[in-house]
Amino acid sequence: MNKAESKYFSTAARMDEALIECLEKKDLEYITVKEICEKAGVNRSTFYLHYETIADLLNECVEYTNKKCFKKFSPELSDVKKRLSSENIKDLIFICPEYLKPFFEFVRENKRLFKVVLLNPSVFDTEKTFIKLFDEVFSPAMDKFKIEKQQKPYVIHFYLGGIISVVKEWIKNNCADTIEDITEICMSCIAPSGIEGGLENRRSDLK
Repeated sequence: MNKAESKYFSTAARMDEALIECLEKKDLEYITVKEICEKAGVNRSTFYLHYETIADLLNECVEYTNKKCFKKFSPELSDVKKRLSSENIKDLIFICPEYLKPFFEFVRENKRLFKVVLLNPSVFDTEKTFIKLFDEVFSPAMDKFKIEKQQKPYVIHFYLGGIISVVKEWIKNNCADTIEDITEICMSCIAPSGIEGGLENRRSDLK
């Protein structure tokens, strides 16, 4: 990255941060370009050099956050399509420690951002992200488990809704519990001990 590119991305990052700071205090429709510029330490002409509207800045912020999250996962874990082609049912279980731990690490590192996202789900279009995740990952996996089409939306919202609720509670407690503890809590809810393939068989994955 050359000097000009570095300066461009540094300025964009400051404006992302300014938008998040504004969203901590007020709804998106009440945020102005002027206050974003003041918090970011840039002038209006710089803002309009990067974006046409605040919505453009928000879209960039969401995209950048998603990219940062995916970087937490190793290339092997990110290759979901490879796992979907597997005939081994165990390979199709995506709500497991190897996926949960990197996600919770990202949440803890970006808890301020997650507070804003959880307060503004419609603004950050989390529903759209989940639909994409559903279509590309969970729906094909559920086909392998022979889950009927009309049941799929309920199954995915059950799991994702539960994990989001755990994240909300964890953030409310300032992420005081360890990642291992939060992962174990999720796994104990999904696959309680005493059920074949449940938590007791996964404890070694947490270490």
